[in-house]
Amino acid sequence: MGIQQFRLPDVGEGLVEAEIVSWKVKPGDTVKLNDTIVEIETAKSLVELPVPFAGVVTELLVAEGETVDVGTPIISVQTGDASPGDLAPPVGEGTPQEDLVPSIPDGDEIEAGKIGGAAPGGRTAVLVGYGPKTTEAKRRPRKGATRAVAPQAPTPVAASTAPVTAAEPEPAPEAVVAGSNQAGGSVHVLAKPPVRKLAKDLGIDLATVTATGPGGIITRADVEGHAAAPAADAGASAGYAAGAAAGFAASPVVSAQGDTRIPIKGVQKVMAQAMVASAFTAPHVTEWITVDVSATMDLVERLKKDKAFRDLKVSPLLIVAKAVTLAARRTPIINAAWDEQAQEIVLKGSVNLGIAAATPRGLIVPNIKGAESLTLPELCGALNNLVAVAREGRTQPADQAGGSFTITNVGVFGVDAGTPIINPGEAAILAFGAVRKQPWVVDDEIVPRWITTLALSFDHRLIDGEKGSTFLADVASILEDPARALMF
Repeated sequence: MGIQQFRLPDVGEGLVEAEIVSWKVKPGDTVKLNDTIVEIETAKSLVELPVPFAGVVTELLVAEGETVDVGTPIISVQTGDASPGDLAPPVGEGTPQEDLVPSIPDGDEIEAGKIGGAAPGGRTAVLVGYGPKTTEAKRRPRKGATRAVAPQAPTPVAASTAPVTAAEPEPAPEAVVAGSNQAGGSVHVLAKPPVRKLAKDLGIDLATVTATGPGGIITRADVEGHAAAPAADAGASAGYAAGAAAGFAASPVVSAQGDTRIPIKGVQKVMAQAMVASAFTAPHVTEWITVDVSATMDLVERLKKDKAFRDLKVSPLLIVAKAVTLAARRTPIINAAWDEQAQEIVLKGSVNLGIAAATPRGLIVPNIKGAESLTLPELCGALNNLVAVAREGRTQPADQAGGSFTITNVGVFGVDAGTPIINPGEAAILAFGAVRKQPWVVDDEIVPRWITTLALSFDHRLIDGEKGSTFLADVASILEDPARALMF
């Protein structure tokens, strides 16, 4: 019987940190193998994590709202014949045991791909996906030899696979650090690396922060609360909070000058980085076409009454999506990517159709794998599911990876057109504008028709004007007369 710590795993896509959104358990609860214990938010999605062992929860090591690095211990569980009334480890067993990467006896090896074993790209297989990439395999040091242990419940221990140099003496999260920040004495503080970095960025001396975490650990909320309040000493000025731990759901902090500061993190941070990389890497060209989609609107109304679409939500976006997959057959370069490192153009084998979705967490682009092979009802169902999952904030990283072409439906906001930025790793993006009734010339007569504008941005390194124009015209022709789809 002993204490085991569950470390935050890499949930995929090489993400290095995550925010603890909500705990599903509390100290004293009994958990079984693979029980869901916590919901985390990465830069791409909300993920529920299962516990890799059974026992009794002794301590939640990270508070809700805190952002921690991959590999940081987040929960302690007493395994074996534990009971809710027997939470404290026996004398001499205060050091938590390893969890995700167990100690390997000399001479033993773990099979590649198994938990703790080697994985592609020099990574270590963990509970979900693979751990952070390392340049060489190193055995984790044994714990408990020299660390200072507080009399409270065991405190977290951060594992590191990278060698520590003298230039960057990064302490473990629970290490007792002696400082000489004030003239006349030293102080001892407990804080994890992300909290220390936050304090450093805000110019806050951790010795002046009141700790509320378990075992006297200073939490992110402690630092933010200290920053929001006026400093105690006369020489200090009023600080500001680095943003609510819950992101956009919390009220932003307003300074005395009326400025509002919102932390850039999660989906918005990733989106910003991707858009900058795309805008200043791929030479964008944008073309527009205004088209009469009255026939498409009539088709949508008929499909809503068709039994094949029972329980499905049919919208003009469905016809646009189908038109894109059909037009890509004639202009396959539109469904390609530019490989700068290999100096090659990669023609994608299938149309993984991305749909830009605005969610409470920010803009994400999940995609429908193999959209070109789906029937119209199947494509409709996939679109419905994609939107529903995105609105719930539960789109998984795998659903956002591997996209080959994107549609952004700006029309739902009443916008007619725009110049969309290409999603990184793709060659083009189509903006679908609002569908409005407008005066239109038909047989030399002005009549009211359903009109929309399509805007196609494409990477001019691999798509020239002729190919971009051909694709856009083909999409428009199908929307103008859906019967033309039989020609593709």
